[in-house]
Amino acid sequence: MADVQDNDENHARRVVTHTHSAGRRTWLLGACAAAAALAFTSAGRFGTSFGVWFGIPPAFADAPAGGGLDAFLALSQHLTGRTGFDPVLGKRVYDALARSDSQFAQNVAALNTWLQGHGGVPSDTVTQALQVDQPALAKTVGAIMRAWYLGLVGDMPHVQVVAYESALMFDPVKDVLTVPSYCRDVPFYWTQKPAGA
Repeated sequence: MADVQDNDENHARRVVTHTHSAGRRTWLLGACAAAAALAFTSAGRFGTSFGVWFGIPPAFADAPAGGGLDAFLALSQHLTGRTGFDPVLGKRVYDALARSDSQFAQNVAALNTWLQGHGGVPSDTVTQALQVDQPALAKTVGAIMRAWYLGLVGDMPHVQVVAYESALMFDPVKDVLTVPSYCRDVPFYWTQKPAGA
């Protein structure tokens, strides 16, 4: 009987500890999200010097004019948060997007102009901000993100694969996972003992 009572008390302590730990995690995640939101809104409100002071890049003021390849790459950097792209892949993505949409170059130029006027808008909310007033530009943003992250351009049945191994969707896990394929290594690699084991 004493063993049962001890087990119940230990279980109750674990439940209280787990609940307390989950509450702390929730509070911490909320605090981090609030800090990030404050940083983005403050960068837009206080101008470029405030953003540069905190390591936030200036508000897209130096984007190339027009809708050519350079303007597309500058727009892609803003939308993805990356500092650069492979030039061959960038040209392949741009050419495929331009072939799939006759208004693509004009939309890139319009997006660059729009972003210059709305520099404080975080890149992950650009589509939502455009959805109401300029749905064609919001669609272009979606096409650009799909091309970079999934490596796909166009709609069924005319989808073109422009990238697979270099698609950005694999970047967050590249330190622990290989890009999925038919064979991840030499035949029967799983039968060998891992190095350091």
